Amino acid sequence: MPDTLTVVDNRTGARYEIPVTDDSVRGTDLHGIRRPDAGRGLLAYDPALSHTASCKSSITFLDGETGTLLYRGYPIEQLAGRSTFLETAYLLIHGELPTAAQSAAWVHDITTHTMVHENLKTFIDGFHHDAH
Repeated sequence: MPDTLTVVDNRTGARYEIPVTDDSVRGTDLHGIRRPDAGRGLLAYDPALSHTASCKSSITFLDGETGTLLYRGYPIEQLAGRSTFLETAYLLIHGELPTAAQSAAWVHDITTHTMVHENLKTFIDGFHHDAH
């Protein structure tokens, strides 16, 4: 039996079955709940997005209530204290921290392939020095 949430609209008496996936419901599934005289269905109001998941990620886990931020299962504090930027980039792309040999090859590949076309440099120079 699939996980669902049964919603009864007390305004109309209509019942709705909304799928539950990973302990979440899609806000867009509420659009089908509407009064006959309404042009659109329900909207979800979530001030400050305190209960809104913006995406589903196999790379990043964030729990703001506990202050937890994980990348591929590693706490951000551990990565910031023990790994370089390029080691962390390798982790995000490849799913695991590099061995010493993998790290050396990765650093070599990145540093030898960092040329930027002059047109792009000119474009970037058009922005103010403190632009976002």
